[in-house]
Order: sequence, then C-alpha cells, then structure tokens
Amino acid sequence: MGKVTTKLQVTVPKSIAERYGIRPGDELEWLPAGESIRVLPARATKPTVDLKARLALFRAAMQRQRRRQAGRRAARPASRGWTREELYDRGRPH
Repeated sequence: MGKVTTKLQVTVPKSIAERYGIRPGDELEWLPAGESIRVLPARATKPTVDLKARLALFRAAMQRQRRRQAGRRAARPASRGWTREELYDRGRPH
C-alpha cells in the first residue's frame, strides 16, 4: 500500500509500474470516479507534422535567422573607462 508524502507525492508500487510500463518521468492522468480515483498512464501524442515537414520548417527558420544576423553590424563594446592591460598593472608598484 502506498502513502502520500507531505508534498502530496505518491509512489507507484513496483509490480504495478512494471505491469503497465510506467517509468520514472512518465506522466499519469488522475480522474475522479465517484468515491474512487482512476490513475491512467498519460497517452503519448503523435506529432501532428511528419518528420520531413518538421525538418523543412526547421531549415526555413534557420535561413530566416541567418538573414537576420547577416543584416546586423557587429556591435562595438561600450567603453568601460579601463582596459584589460590596466587591470594587470593596478596595485603593483611601478
């Protein structure tokens, strides 16, 4: 018999997890059923777009990103009022 922790977490008994293929990280669906609670493994959803279409969308997005980046000029760093070389000379006797 499982117990509920103070964080409202429940441990699935090993025999039940093995029987229904529940592994760490899997999501469970909790459904009220009158005086009981039904626990179901969440259904895996298939991607609505096939692999070839997803790759085409990704390539198009990468091309847009490259065009955006090509249009930008490299930003010059703002003057900090000091140089890296000065940092190494500070605090040392001259």
